[in-house]
Amino acid sequence: ETKMVESGGGSVQPGQSLTLSCTASGVYYSLYYVSWLRQAQGKELEWVAGISKDSSQTFYQEDVKGRFTISRDNAKNTSYLQMNSLKFEDTGLYFCAVTPALTGIYWTDYLRGQGTQVTVSS
Repeated sequence: ETKMVESGGGSVQPGQSLTLSCTASGVYYSLYYVSWLRQAQGKELEWVAGISKDSSQTFYQEDVKGRFTISRDNAKNTSYLQMNSLKFEDTGLYFCAVTPALTGIYWTDYLRGQGTQVTVSS
């Protein structure tokens, strides 16, 4: 059974940084893409960033380009989301997911963790 443990969230002020981590188990990690997603209160789940199996390619939602950096360590079954210059609208519950692709995915089906809360407020 695939399990994901997200961590690193917290409460920060606008402009500050956070680094999220996500460790997977029960999956042959290096065979899958990894994505980070978030869900703000009262809003739908949205994809934020993705990374290829060998880290050669990264992909970002337009709103986070230049501010967020996704990375992974296949030896540790762990991915990271470095978030800089955080904005109020980055507030939400952040999840990670391992998937066979980055398109055509029904993301809800691949959430296997509790998420980690990021709150940006002044």
